[in-house]
Amino acid sequence: MTIVKGVEARDTHHCETTALGVLLRHEGLDLSEPMLFGLGSGLSFVYWDAKGMEFPFLGGRVRPFELTRNLTARLGLTLEVRETASPRRAWENAAAPVDSGRPVGLQLDCHHLEYFRSKVHFGGHVVAMYGYDEHDVHLVDTWRQGGAVRTSRASLALARAERGPMTARNRSFTIALPERPPRWQDQVVPAVRDCAAAFLSAPIANLGHRGIGKAAERVPGWLLRAGDPRRDLPQAAVLMEEAGTGGSLFRALYRDFLGECAELVGDAGLRTGQRLYAEAATLWTDVAALIAKAGESGDAGHLEQAGVILRDLSRIEGDAMEVLRRL
Repeated sequence: MTIVKGVEARDTHHCETTALGVLLRHEGLDLSEPMLFGLGSGLSFVYWDAKGMEFPFLGGRVRPFELTRNLTARLGLTLEVRETASPRRAWENAAAPVDSGRPVGLQLDCHHLEYFRSKVHFGGHVVAMYGYDEHDVHLVDTWRQGGAVRTSRASLALARAERGPMTARNRSFTIALPERPPRWQDQVVPAVRDCAAAFLSAPIANLGHRGIGKAAERVPGWLLRAGDPRRDLPQAAVLMEEAGTGGSLFRALYRDFLGECAELVGDAGLRTGQRLYAEAATLWTDVAALIAKAGESGDAGHLEQAGVILRDLSRIEGDAMEVLRRL
């Protein structure tokens, strides 16, 4: 058995920040999950309803792996990414860092992981691998999935090789700190400004604060849009609150990030942004509860209420990001 020493699982929520935390702590940089999420400019919004989808999707973060690229570039870290179509090379790329005493990040489809509690396909899931033997691999996942977990090497190979939306070609990655890394504290304000600018200037109308406005228009009609409302609407609510979002569609994580930033910098704009995102986090939880109630009861009135709140959220988050963009 090969095990990287000193790896720990923490009570983290989001898969990508969970894996980043493991890799960075091993390099000597220990940051909170909200700080990792915020420094990676991870907050976003998308209303996604493409042809062939069974039901619309509300997303609250940037695309998979974009957070990792943002964070490592901002902090001047060395990100080494490997992808391959070869199963043999894929295993070698994952095992080699572990053999040298370093954890490695893996992007994969969680559907195939034997410990995973919800058997759904999601090709943008990220874990940290820190050990293996001839049968199993040792991974760190979110607290909801068990933290320090195991799955078979065969299931890991299937998960990494899966093709479809948001998947990667057996992607593995490692992170290294330079000899003199820049002060991460100096990067919090640029990270906030960049996230705000991207949120406010999204190129299409289903992204950013305009996307929340679009959701306000579409969500009231979800009972008619759903193939099985009693299944689809509660499932959408669960994804918003529990599917690695940290609650409130990632808004709780961003609220806490802004709070940490305000303690570091002491800027009034950060306090305003934190207050507005605290309000937004509460309202997103309300929206999720109303969507679930609509599916359970068949009462469209709950969706109408959700639409009203979403219109408020479009304004609140737009106002917050306008303040944060001007820091």
